Amino acid sequence: MKATVTWQQDLKFECTTESGKSLVLDGNGEGMSPMESVLLSVGACSSVDVVEIMKKARQPLEHCHCELTAKRAEDAPRVFTDIHAVYVVKGDNISEKHLARAVQLSCEKYCSVMLMLNAKVNITTDYRIE
Repeated sequence: MKATVTWQQDLKFECTTESGKSLVLDGNGEGMSPMESVLLSVGACSSVDVVEIMKKARQPLEHCHCELTAKRAEDAPRVFTDIHAVYVVKGDNISEKHLARAVQLSCEKYCSVMLMLNAKVNITTDYRIE
């Protein structure tokens, strides 16, 4: 995997992957910051796993979203110290047992973003069926 990050102006950068996808990150607070993109990556990566695992378990999933809360260190470098992810799913007769297992498998085995961060960041999860 390769990517290029190109300075545009001030603290604004265009980020492009080798597949041609791009994203603008901004350290000025005008656009999405690099740390916000890391937090979103935690939720997106893990949610992919949860949806895939629930589908394989033949759970009638109609909706899934992940609510993320993060705390950062007060001093530089202002790394994440804590991340809490809450998975909210909807569907008819969703099994709480299957959802709990999907979240656990994602966090402990499949989510590469969480697994990269978990040595330094306290990551906790919860889930809710609506």
